[in-house]
Amino acid sequence: MNWDISQYQVPELEGRDRFQDFALPSPLVHAIADLGYQYCTPIQGEVLPLSLSDYDITGQAQTGTGKTAAFLITILTHLWEHPLDEPLPPGTPRALILAPTRELAMQIESDANDLSLYMDETAQCVVGGIDFQKQRDRLKSERVDILIATPGRLLDFLNRGYIHLKSVETLVIDEADRMLDMGFIPDVRRIVYQTPHKHRRQTLFFSATFNDDVMRLASSWTVEPEHVAITPENVAVDTVDQKFWLVSAADKEQLLGDFLANQKPERALIFTNRRDQTHRLNRSLNKRGIRSEPLAGDVPQRKRMSTLNRFKDGTVKYLVATDVAGRGIHVEGISHVINFDLPEDAEDYVHRIGRTGRAGAAGISISFVSEDDAFNLPGIEEFLGKPVLCTQPEL
Repeated sequence: MNWDISQYQVPELEGRDRFQDFALPSPLVHAIADLGYQYCTPIQGEVLPLSLSDYDITGQAQTGTGKTAAFLITILTHLWEHPLDEPLPPGTPRALILAPTRELAMQIESDANDLSLYMDETAQCVVGGIDFQKQRDRLKSERVDILIATPGRLLDFLNRGYIHLKSVETLVIDEADRMLDMGFIPDVRRIVYQTPHKHRRQTLFFSATFNDDVMRLASSWTVEPEHVAITPENVAVDTVDQKFWLVSAADKEQLLGDFLANQKPERALIFTNRRDQTHRLNRSLNKRGIRSEPLAGDVPQRKRMSTLNRFKDGTVKYLVATDVAGRGIHVEGISHVINFDLPEDAEDYVHRIGRTGRAGAAGISISFVSEDDAFNLPGIEEFLGKPVLCTQPEL
């Protein structure tokens, strides 16, 4: 069945940008329509007019703001508008996206495949924890227009001569502050130096925070960038209904079990502060007949991936996770985030609740506040810029 852009009509809404307002390729608009996207999120509305005009971008935005779609739409539009006369050799991408974790990289690959469904452009992912030879074989046998990679695995491929970055036209560095925190910047620097000079490529640089170190990286890799900032405070306050429930530490497990059993949230992500607590809480829920699975740093990578896939397809509705594991979770449709423990770092609180209320959708966060957690409240209040109201649990 032939599809025409006239089949995708979104009503005008004051203050909101529509995807149909941009001169996007028809096959890309078709995929956007299939995905149910209508209005741009704030960062998409601010980034796309600039990035589609080939400006470099520095974007301050966290997970859940829609930045992935913003840079993928930019890349796919550029590739569509600048077709090559001859295909490039195997392992020679035209766009490179660097991400700090394999989970995020694989999610970006999935989003790229969704958006390019009706286009010829192809995306591939190279990450650690996945069979090296399988990735190598795919690079040899399939064209790669968009390469999504974690720094360590990409360096392995570069050092062996299996990937060549001399033809990269668009470079995306995602979650730069996390790569800095995780010690990846020396690797990233070596990778960036293998791409064309910054005057001969477009660079889109995203980070949740912009401290002095991040700013130095951004200025060294971009040319007169346009800066777009979507602050974590706005994301947290505007899209998530935040609740803080008073409960004694001894009663937390009972309260969580009662809430899940009685309210039956559609899909919930439950955060703890420690790996042992993650496993203990998961066992407690399973004993009550509430199916959940754990996601912590000590869970083998293959098992973590299968757990995430079951969470995405709805087979498992509840995940119990630590911050380290939870940072890689990018799943649409999470209705509730439950902070079984309040995080010690206020910024982690915003990262956690950003897993719900994604891209402007409504979401609910529930934080258990016990005598052990109260010390972490002032930092969260300061970060949010307002006091939080603690109430009795609603069951």
